[in-house]
Amino acid sequence: QVQLVESGGGLVQAGGSLRLSCAASGRTFRWRAMGWFRQAPGKERDFVAGIRWNDDSTIYADSVKGRFTISRDNAKNTVYLQINSLKPEDTAVYYCAAGWAATSSTATYDDWGQGTQVTVSS
Repeated sequence: QVQLVESGGGLVQAGGSLRLSCAASGRTFRWRAMGWFRQAPGKERDFVAGIRWNDDSTIYADSVKGRFTISRDNAKNTVYLQINSLKPEDTAVYYCAAGWAATSSTATYDDWGQGTQVTVSS
């Protein structure tokens, strides 16, 4: 089990960028798949991006491909989400998750952070 703490959210204008960070505690981070999800008010939690533990390969939701980049630094126990060309529809609470497989399903993630708010103004 890992404890996850997200940071880096905020209010930004459309077209701007943010880098979200997710700091993990625990010694098992490097063997965990990591993912980012987001949840807008009144909507379900949606997959954004995932990164596998064994080869750092990545997967993305179609809606964010080319704009979002997930990466990890095992030495720092941290996973990042670089968000570029922000749109108002990207407004949501962004959650970091750790699990046994980097998929688009919440079912493959066991541990979740508390979330960080991203608000994009038009």
